[in-house]
Amino acid sequence: MITPSDYLSAEEITRLRTRSQWRSVWMILHVWGVVFGAMALFAVWPNIFTFIVAVMLIGARQLGIFVLVHDAAHGALFNDRALNDRISNWLLGYPLFTETRAYRAYHLEHHKYTQQPNDPDIGLSAPFPITKSSLRRKLWRDISGQTGFSQRRAQIRAAIGTPDMPLSARVALFRRKMSPMVIANLVLLGGLGAIGYWYLYPLLWLLPLLTYFQVITRLRNIAEHAMVPDNNDDFRNARTTHANWPIRALLAVYFVNYHLEHHLMMFIPCYRLPLARKILLSKGLGTRMEYKPGYGEVLALAVSKPEAAAAGAHGRAA
Repeated sequence: MITPSDYLSAEEITRLRTRSQWRSVWMILHVWGVVFGAMALFAVWPNIFTFIVAVMLIGARQLGIFVLVHDAAHGALFNDRALNDRISNWLLGYPLFTETRAYRAYHLEHHKYTQQPNDPDIGLSAPFPITKSSLRRKLWRDISGQTGFSQRRAQIRAAIGTPDMPLSARVALFRRKMSPMVIANLVLLGGLGAIGYWYLYPLLWLLPLLTYFQVITRLRNIAEHAMVPDNNDDFRNARTTHANWPIRALLAVYFVNYHLEHHLMMFIPCYRLPLARKILLSKGLGTRMEYKPGYGEVLALAVSKPEAAAAGAHGRAA
């Protein structure tokens, strides 16, 4: 296994891993500013166009919130670990029904076993390539809310325990797993209600979370690891995808498209990933690094399985 010191100097590593506390604060303010700004856009000019724009902007910022939680899981948001986790939970994770410490335990396994059989995320990339019709069905489940609803239902079921458990134990389990998330969402609902716009919570927080957020999360997952050239090469078992400004606004938020650089140097904050790529390219490593010039190219690769072959395989299985 290669390490950053194999291709970076000590000075470069120090430069890349240095955290800017103010940059983290700005990103948190920015993500919520876009969310509330999009809500205000629809509240002031309520029509189908502003509704669609708001859903897309907020769904993308929900992915942005997840990106910041991801940074916090790597300890890259704030220098103080307790502050890092506390801010990440209450200002980012809990409103999104996730928790930093639990995500950290899961996610570090993904980095330890990237694209190997015991990678907990291997199921996100292993099925590819798939057919175009298969991807359409998956995206329909996402945009129709089926995927998001199933996730929340599974989360609630896990939090309330099993019928054979004593009631006190089930209440304690729920309090431990979900009460902070419920509190954070009640604060969000209450704050919107206090200014007379309570309906924006279900319409422009929960709905994007159950729909558009699911779509772009799937596309992001596909771009990061699906159909990579070599599962055993650290430069080729994850992918960086170029994103222009509309894609950065609506899908590849907060540098999430620099996924290969993140896997090579998971200790650096997301805003230093473009610099990391620049340094790696300057060292002549570009030809080794898995890269695609756009999400369209990634999706074309991901849906390269012929429909006829899929139908034939289905028939043989039957």
